[in-house]
Amino acid sequence: MNEIIIAGALGSLAAGMATGLGAIPVLVMRQPSDQQQNLLLGFAAGVMLAASFFSLILPAIEVARHQGASQAGASITVVAAVLLGAFAIAKLNDWVPPLDKLGLGPPGIAAASASVRRIWLFVAAVTLHNFPEGMAVGVSFGGGDFDAGRVTALGIGLQNIPEGLAVGVALSSIGYSRGRAALIAAASGLVEPVAGLIGVSIVTVAQAFLPWGLGLAAGAMIYVVASDIIPDAHARINGGGKVTTGLMIGLAAMMFLDTTFG
Repeated sequence: MNEIIIAGALGSLAAGMATGLGAIPVLVMRQPSDQQQNLLLGFAAGVMLAASFFSLILPAIEVARHQGASQAGASITVVAAVLLGAFAIAKLNDWVPPLDKLGLGPPGIAAASASVRRIWLFVAAVTLHNFPEGMAVGVSFGGGDFDAGRVTALGIGLQNIPEGLAVGVALSSIGYSRGRAALIAAASGLVEPVAGLIGVSIVTVAQAFLPWGLGLAAGAMIYVVASDIIPDAHARINGGGKVTTGLMIGLAAMMFLDTTFG
């Protein structure tokens, strides 16, 4: 049993560390112009939209079906989770104190500005979505099938690479230094080994939670993209500039990874 727990923890740690790997390009990027910021934010939005459906919603329905729910019952469960996740992230902005009190504001920019808070909601949504993914890795190892666990860890790790880049470029677009943006992006993936350890330790409970956890994370990310990231890009440049181009590139890249390695 100890061997299984260690394998699950290490597998989820490796998957989570891939988020930091994805953030490495941020270290060599120059400060983007408004057009480039919108392109990068569009890319981040596209990555998150694809991840919401192909990494979270569809797997959540499949897990619920495997747990014995009917097709309609599985869909209702995940729909409820998505709506709850969107509601929770919508309320989070009201609950969180001004970012300067948390030491999260970038130098030279008002910490309480709307753009900064929107990006941090985005980071929160990405971090939230890493939790059920890490748990899924742990559950895969917890079943005793190490091959299945390794495949799950590899698939989620590959998906985490563009997600790390998305977080890094989003933070860079609002004035964070390249090093700090990359560090925060890497840290967002560190919830995965924690969740993986939980998943491999309490497989039965974790399996029951997975459809809800995946759906909650998807709802949170879709809400942030639709209500904050895209409107913020259009507010920066009339018409959004290259945000749609970036969105389609990110969507296509993440869709390929999700459907190939997911």
